Amino acid sequence: MFSTRLATLADLPTLHTLIPESVRALSTTFYTESIIESAIQYIFGVDTTLIADGTYFVAECESTSGICGCGGWSKRRTLFGGDQHKSEEDPLLDPRTDAARIRAFFVAPAFARRGIGALLMQTCETAAFNAGFRQLELMATLPGVPLYVAFGFRATEQVEHLLPNGERIPFVRMHRTLQAAV
Repeated sequence: MFSTRLATLADLPTLHTLIPESVRALSTTFYTESIIESAIQYIFGVDTTLIADGTYFVAECESTSGICGCGGWSKRRTLFGGDQHKSEEDPLLDPRTDAARIRAFFVAPAFARRGIGALLMQTCETAAFNAGFRQLELMATLPGVPLYVAFGFRATEQVEHLLPNGERIPFVRMHRTLQAAV
């Protein structure tokens, strides 16, 4: 049994461990080891603005009383990346015209493919809809694409992001329209 709650700054030590573990274990059939390590260094991580905005969630496993996943949505322009990736202001989006961003979904490897990503997605969709957004957008990692497709997202662009060390990581930009509160 899993539940979600808003993430807090007190969760950061756990998230700083969970995210690299998730990426290293669940991305190996999609990315090389060198791309994975570079992405952990330069992109994948917590964006603490999401925690401050009250739009980032953790999933907890009731049997272990621990965090087993995380993910959020954003009312800000940034599409992906943790604190280490941000370098400029992050203005608010207009829910009447802009798509909310789905951001930073990671699941502990021991809990992969047990519905945690789906639970986090439903939580984020409901929260974004209740905040007035009727569209969602995200930049998917290759391992994340099947989850997002299952939730009705469609690919709009294949992207290859250049990392500061010269590595290139492929992503898929995806979009979805929200019809009603989920």
